[in-house]
Amino acid sequence: MQRRLLVVFGGAVALFGAVAGVMAAGRGDTANVELASLSGAELVADENMLLVDIRTPGEWQQTGIVEGALLITYTDAASFLSAVKPHLGPDQTLALICRSGNRTSRAARQIAGLVENPVVDVAGGMLRVVREGYTPVASSNGIQCLTC
Repeated sequence: MQRRLLVVFGGAVALFGAVAGVMAAGRGDTANVELASLSGAELVADENMLLVDIRTPGEWQQTGIVEGALLITYTDAASFLSAVKPHLGPDQTLALICRSGNRTSRAARQIAGLVENPVVDVAGGMLRVVREGYTPVASSNGIQCLTC
């Protein structure tokens, strides 16, 4: 009986260690992440910012997009950065927007340690930007997603 208890305990410790490692890897170094309540006009006007809309194509079509945003649905850090890096200049800020800010919060933390660029999590997402008066660009079936 003791042997069985020891095996279960050892497995629990190994499982806890694996989960803790994944959680720590997901957090990364977030020193270059900023939460910012940028207006729609600010998002469009800042030429030193690459705005990436990480929502799904259905969401882009439903609500529209911020003019000039790069459309890349976020699924994981590696594929997202693979699609973003060709568009991101060395001194450019990478800004992420989603519907409400939840996805960008997670995504920003996951990619922060993998890029040297500043990463901006657009607070409140499209819901806030539109609520504050920005009129999104109407999307069409012709919108191209770089990762879909």
